[in-house]
Amino acid sequence: MTTATVPRFRPVEPAPVSSSDFTGTLHFLRLFLRRDRIALPLWVLIFAFAPALYVTSIADIYTSPADLAEFAATTAASPAQIAMYGPIFNSSLGSVGVWKAGIYYTLIGLVVILTVIRHTRAEEETGRAELLDSTAVGRYSGLTAALILAGGASVITGILCAAALLARDLPVGGSVAFGTSLACSGLVFTAVAAVAAQVSTGARVARGIALTVLGVAFALRAVGDAGSGTLSWFSPLGWALQIRPYADERWWVVIPSLVTAAVLTWAAYALLRRRDVGAGLIAERPGPTDASPALAGTLGLAWRMHRGTLAAWTAGLGLYGLLIGSAANGVGGQVGNSQTIRDIILRMGGSQSLEESFIGYAFTMLAIAAAAYAISASLRLYSEENAQRLEPVTAGSVGRVRWASSHILFALLGPAVAMVVAGVAGGLTYGASVGDVGGALPGVVGAALVQLPAIWMLAGVTVLLFGVVPRFTPVAWGVLVAFLLIFMVGSIAQFPQAVLNLEPFSHAPKLPGGQFEWAPIGWLLLITAALIVVGVAAFRRRDLR
Repeated sequence: MTTATVPRFRPVEPAPVSSSDFTGTLHFLRLFLRRDRIALPLWVLIFAFAPALYVTSIADIYTSPADLAEFAATTAASPAQIAMYGPIFNSSLGSVGVWKAGIYYTLIGLVVILTVIRHTRAEEETGRAELLDSTAVGRYSGLTAALILAGGASVITGILCAAALLARDLPVGGSVAFGTSLACSGLVFTAVAAVAAQVSTGARVARGIALTVLGVAFALRAVGDAGSGTLSWFSPLGWALQIRPYADERWWVVIPSLVTAAVLTWAAYALLRRRDVGAGLIAERPGPTDASPALAGTLGLAWRMHRGTLAAWTAGLGLYGLLIGSAANGVGGQVGNSQTIRDIILRMGGSQSLEESFIGYAFTMLAIAAAAYAISASLRLYSEENAQRLEPVTAGSVGRVRWASSHILFALLGPAVAMVVAGVAGGLTYGASVGDVGGALPGVVGAALVQLPAIWMLAGVTVLLFGVVPRFTPVAWGVLVAFLLIFMVGSIAQFPQAVLNLEPFSHAPKLPGGQFEWAPIGWLLLITAALIVVGVAAFRRRDLR
């Protein structure tokens, strides 16, 4: 009796790469440009021209070399400020002017991550990529188009930024260096997103992986710059700052960024070559046979979906609250004897105290970040319907209003939890620095809470778009970008007052130290409620996509 031998499984080697694998790249690029025709120009223009506006405002406020030197010296002595924005290398107008613009190295990383994953892994998750791949397009055409889109936009942003700085009569070397560092940061995180898109089978997990890398890079940079500086060299964001625009530029620091971007891009193609459409490097784990009692209702299911994001955003905003509280006590020394900058901070913060005005303004900026979380949570409505998971849920006894309300609840309560944590963290650190925790904590927490109506308004805008024009729901990101543009550069660029009044964040009461008013709170809450009611009512009456 002979025993049959079982053939061993031999993995098939991928076919060699050929030019046909890139067929259709230009068609994909045209499609992606059409889909991003609103958001892409907005973030390119903001990142390109905002640094020049910072330089203009600094030149108007600090009118003498002595004022610039005092500002630079005080800033360099503040670890909290250095951790938040990066080191300031000298007291020249260019170096001081683009110091706070260093935050755009992180922001451009954020937008290219969202862009690349939207056009790669998100398309596979919904099944549209498989339909397109069944036509006469190459295996790598979609990824290549996404890389060209995000990477090309980063390069264009750097070029425009350098040109805008040169228009301010700043040195050529420093202007080109800042534009180059901005472009390099975008290229590195474009490649990070490309790799993350190959790792997971879900767009949400892919975004989480890429954003975690961005968060770790920021943490390494912040801790390193506040300390000895060693850890900063392990972060792409640290490399961007170490190019040192307007401070004896280090051009060789561009090499690590370009090499990292090239290696990660190669890795993305290698992973794509070895996986099936819709698959990922990390296999999906089989779930339990029976669902837990917590998943018996829509609220439990929504909690399951939102809990990871809520924890991550709460931790991030809490960390920024700590930085705000730590930096507030030193803002008086940073301002020095400049009465002009004192008047500006007092006007922005609405208090007679520089420290309290700084806290109020800082928490307004934090509220804009929390509004991004509110939009992200509200977009769960769109993603669930777009992935065709909504119809099976509502086919039973679950009504549309009940289902939508479960996600809207987290879009409203999630930012509230995160802002309270940030307020407590900021209040404790600021109170400890001034020796009066009990007196400082309520005011700082109040500064966080009064931002909630403006944050919730962005959730309302997202719900309205989802209900009335579901196809354009992601335009909510464009609304946030427009509000951010008006808030940050509107007064500097002398926008009309009617335009300045459009964004909600400047209408919040100026706390701590300022006068609390119910009128703006009430109006913002009323507008938010109307947006949500109209959006849910329209969703209830329209057909599912």
